[in-house]
Amino acid sequence: MILTPIFIISMLVVFVLVWLFVNTIDKRKWLTFLVSLVLAPLAYFYIFYPIVNIFSNYHHEKYFNAKAWEKNPELRFEMLDNIIQDSLLIGKQKKEVKNLLGASEWFGWDDNLKANSPEKWNYNLGFEPGAFNNSQECIELNFEDDKVTALRTYQLEKTFE
Repeated sequence: MILTPIFIISMLVVFVLVWLFVNTIDKRKWLTFLVSLVLAPLAYFYIFYPIVNIFSNYHHEKYFNAKAWEKNPELRFEMLDNIIQDSLLIGKQKKEVKNLLGASEWFGWDDNLKANSPEKWNYNLGFEPGAFNNSQECIELNFEDDKVTALRTYQLEKTFE
């Protein structure tokens, strides 16, 4: 376990809350301290920490890996920041992109053509974890002269039946 300032502060907050609760049951300070010392880690790891993880939008970030991209399509969002920050796909040709990401899952809409354009490749990135997240992450690659010129990320609203 890594002791970070956030961990220590949140553990102290949980300890104080447990102390205040136990103090309403029994006024003996030594017993209140002892019970709070034992219950605080349990309350932290079984109540506080899970609730924070459910409602926060934190997820792991990974470097881009073509094999992981193909093997785990539901976890592609973990590689998105690396793709965007390092401009991994900008300037690559369609053939190279197809080797890295696979065939386009669908083509994007082009208003000039009034149809789906083979110059706009879209890929599903999966759902970011979170309690109330029902938006699917997607990425669109725009090609000009057979090379990627721009990336666009967006979210698709999904309804579950």
